[in-house]
Amino acid sequence: MENTSLPAIDRLDLRLLDILQRHGALSVADVAARTRLSTTTCWRRIQQLEQSGVIKARVALLDRNALGLDVTIFAHVKLATTGRDAIAEFEAAIRDRAEVLECYTLTGEWDFLLKIVTKNIKAYEAFYLDYLSRISCVRAVNSSVAVTVIKESTALPLGI
Repeated sequence: MENTSLPAIDRLDLRLLDILQRHGALSVADVAARTRLSTTTCWRRIQQLEQSGVIKARVALLDRNALGLDVTIFAHVKLATTGRDAIAEFEAAIRDRAEVLECYTLTGEWDFLLKIVTKNIKAYEAFYLDYLSRISCVRAVNSSVAVTVIKESTALPLGI
């Protein structure tokens, strides 16, 4: 069970987190060596960070292009109304869609920003026409296709 109180994060924890977010496949012994900790102490600190929810998951980062997922689309979505029911309806409608990697609520003209990945433009068109545009609370969608990736990272700026 996750602890909802914020843990005290010290400089050593930040160093551990930085190593883990950049090199998640390292063994605890390798992480311990890089931080000059004993393996047991390192393991305990990592366990504390996981139990407190600071480390949400450990995953493998896949190369989209190597898997034939060559198109990234950023779609701004405007709802017909922005009441709680419409927002909840939209969130429920896109939450489990595999194509939608990220979804953010926004301030300003648009209500949501989606990061969508598909194998090609035709696959996005099908997602848009058959699904996204049919969500009853959606009023407008403005889609932009990403042409070149300049920077892409999952590493948080920990300031160490």
